[in-house]
Amino acid sequence: MPKSPRVLWLTIPSLVWFAVFSVGPLAAMFVIATLRWKGLLYEPTYIGLDNIARVFADPTFHAAVRNSAIQVAVAIPVMIPLAFMLGYHLNTKPRGYRVLSVLYFSPGLISISMTGMIFYGVLSPNGGVNGLLRGIGLDSWATAWLADPSTALATLIAIDLWRGVGWTAVLFAARLASLPGEVIEAAQIDGAGRLRTMWQVAFPMVKDYVRTLAMLQFLWTLFTSAALILLLTKGGPGTSSTTLSYLVYAKAFSQRDLGYSQVVGVVLLLLGIAGMLLIRALLRSPEEDSR
Repeated sequence: MPKSPRVLWLTIPSLVWFAVFSVGPLAAMFVIATLRWKGLLYEPTYIGLDNIARVFADPTFHAAVRNSAIQVAVAIPVMIPLAFMLGYHLNTKPRGYRVLSVLYFSPGLISISMTGMIFYGVLSPNGGVNGLLRGIGLDSWATAWLADPSTALATLIAIDLWRGVGWTAVLFAARLASLPGEVIEAAQIDGAGRLRTMWQVAFPMVKDYVRTLAMLQFLWTLFTSAALILLLTKGGPGTSSTTLSYLVYAKAFSQRDLGYSQVVGVVLLLLGIAGMLLIRALLRSPEEDSR
């Protein structure tokens, strides 16, 4: 039944809001990428594609691309399967599963500033991790985790996993709770063990949800790593922990080079779209595979 013109007019405020606060900033990013501009108090100068040439010739940008690729390539393949397994275990309602749900979800509720304070202390040269290593006789493993170029990025990835795995597991548990119990019971009656039931029965049935959470975690990792890096390493030592999202912040607010930062922002946007398309292709649901 066709919509009444009067009803369609009611959508105009939402469309205006979307155009101003979503499409507008997106278009502005492409425009600013063509400018030499130090900020709102300065006069912008149009320089065309010069910013693109500067960005792609900059070794810092190359390091940021490499670090972002490593971050995503490690965090997502580890986080999603681990969260799914924890969510499946939680869905079996083991003893104390309500307490486990709260414990799993808690790291995601801690503010990023508090998370930074916690791990700044835990990972400092005289912090808890090094103290534990020295206490069990592994003095040679102790290091300045956030100040060592060989461990800074890996440490940040580990913190991201600590923050994300638990609450993703709770989301998986909520989705798995909606599966028909007779399907799981039938698999178990047929002799399927726990691992086989989890991966060959439950996983295909929630594959569309797995894909959605993988996309969300991919975007979260790619676009929001700047805050934790700013608090803990500021992209260093050197460029060892500089990611694309942090580079956007550093160029825009620390170095006052808005044109450069927005070129990196465009690269981030394109990588985000490409990554979501890749995840969609890799995690096609059974219904889509049968078409």
